[in-house]
Amino acid sequence: MTERPRQTFKLWSPRLKWERRSDGTIIMRREDQLGPYPRCMNERFVHWAESDPDRVWMAERDDRGNWRKMTYGEGLKKIRHIGQALLDLGLSVERPLMILSENSIEHALMALGAQHVGIPSAAVTPAYATADPGFGKLRDIARQMTPGAVFVGDGLAFSSAIDAAFGTDLPVISVCALPSRQHASIRFETLLKTDMGPHVERAFLAVGPDTVAKFLFTSGTTGAPKAVTQTQRMLCANQEMIADCYAFLRDEPPVIVDWAPWTHTAGGNKVFNLVIYNGGTFYLDRGKPTQSLIGDTIANLRDVSPNWYFNVPAGYEMLVDAMRRDDGLRDSFFRNLKILMYAGASMAQHTWDALTEFSKQVSGGQMLICTGLGSTETGPFSLFCTEPQESPGNIGIPAQGITLKLVPIEDKYELRLTGPNITPGYWRDPKLTAEAFDEEGFYMIGDAVRLAVPGDPTSGFYFEGRTAENFKLRTGTWVSVGKLRAELIDQFGGLIRDVIITGEDRAELGALAIPVLEALRNAVGDAGQLSDEAVLSHPDVKALLAGRLAEHQRNASGSSTRIMRLMLLREPPRLDKGEITDKGSLNQRAMRTHRADLIEALYAGAPDVILASKEVTA
Repeated sequence: MTERPRQTFKLWSPRLKWERRSDGTIIMRREDQLGPYPRCMNERFVHWAESDPDRVWMAERDDRGNWRKMTYGEGLKKIRHIGQALLDLGLSVERPLMILSENSIEHALMALGAQHVGIPSAAVTPAYATADPGFGKLRDIARQMTPGAVFVGDGLAFSSAIDAAFGTDLPVISVCALPSRQHASIRFETLLKTDMGPHVERAFLAVGPDTVAKFLFTSGTTGAPKAVTQTQRMLCANQEMIADCYAFLRDEPPVIVDWAPWTHTAGGNKVFNLVIYNGGTFYLDRGKPTQSLIGDTIANLRDVSPNWYFNVPAGYEMLVDAMRRDDGLRDSFFRNLKILMYAGASMAQHTWDALTEFSKQVSGGQMLICTGLGSTETGPFSLFCTEPQESPGNIGIPAQGITLKLVPIEDKYELRLTGPNITPGYWRDPKLTAEAFDEEGFYMIGDAVRLAVPGDPTSGFYFEGRTAENFKLRTGTWVSVGKLRAELIDQFGGLIRDVIITGEDRAELGALAIPVLEALRNAVGDAGQLSDEAVLSHPDVKALLAGRLAEHQRNASGSSTRIMRLMLLREPPRLDKGEITDKGSLNQRAMRTHRADLIEALYAGAPDVILASKEVTA
């Protein structure tokens, strides 16, 4: 029996009802109704600024490593000045503010300053200005959005991209190092000195539920990234759903240490607004789940003990490795923690077990480790699991105000949703918008799920992959990519970070694997003398992976769940090609398209391919 978490804290108490239609479709919703929510997100910021102006809203490290803090009271003053300045520049929903910056206090102030007076912002991943030599996606976004101004943290860092993607008449607002002289340049500090008139308050009071708050972009794996409209109703209704779920945050304001990019819905909507809605404090984490930057995350978590924490599975793996050597990090991390949330990929069982064991050592009880499901188009919060589990994967049940439609596809269901958190559509693209909704108005999220308990949708669901990423073998057998991918990562026990499943219209399955180089180095006893390529090609590494692959094959139930050949990727996924998001989520379709030559080599039996063990029959 699953051990209940030791901590006693408030979570939702959902009441569910469902019905099965004659065609097998399941309709499921909550009987407990969604509570009232504000007309706009900045209304919550104003509330905290007026009721507790000295409460710290956001903090980030300065050049000396000290925390630079901003209170709600200080933040509101700056937000109002910025709002006035953007009105003076003539920005509007047709000429929004584009943000080309990493997460920062200034980035947050610019987005909220625009939002305060009804001007949408559009945060674009900085990689489009640094990792794409031709700036193709940035040009596409500029054409879609027709921005009225662009904000950058460091003007020089993005100077070439700005010159290439934007007209010379576009004002560029910069915190430091103004860009090239081709553009009208404005210092961020200048905005804060703008004289305020009555227009700011009038504009703020005119903001309502249908006002566009921002635009968020999908990865754009084929063609230009899609601009998903985010209204105030979406954001506020979604935060009320979240507040119902994490009910303890109404009494215990969130303390967040987070790195997730604000160009993505998880960081830019859920986490960013969760802090504002509940009057919490956001500690900006400059780290990321990479070997070069995880040290920053570790340093921050030694300093600050969060009560709610989010990361992707790769990030948790790195933290687990650090906690094995650092009791101080482990104790600080779990000291006040109520919930661990993971998303972006399925968590491996060994990572889950380690986190559970560490939490018991610190708090005396099992930590509540949770996940859910959502998308840019859904706010993102839609489904969430708060019931203690023995293993990862259950994405839970619908939030208040959401209705699920589960359309049967073979042994699983295609998931569709309605609710106040659903986008009205894609900006300036009515055709794409119409194609995203079914005849009953349900948003077709494109995910497949299966019931956690057969016959009982109230026990939650397991993610079965993106319907667009699943494919058939030559035999006509469907392959559930998401489920197989998660199982394979877990079976390799920390040696691979992610995999691309191959085999569409072929006789057997294969995989391109992203290696965990540090784990492979340890496996061959290398302290850094060998090059990365030498480690990946080392006979001991190939033998180790072949052994894990053979074990996977022995446990597989059939051809649609058995990987017969594997190759390690030498070149990491590329964001500019849509192979990976800035949050670290892989796009299987894009990877299979752009790595077609490697897939051919995989099936041709290239020298670095790890083939099926002869002891295993297909």
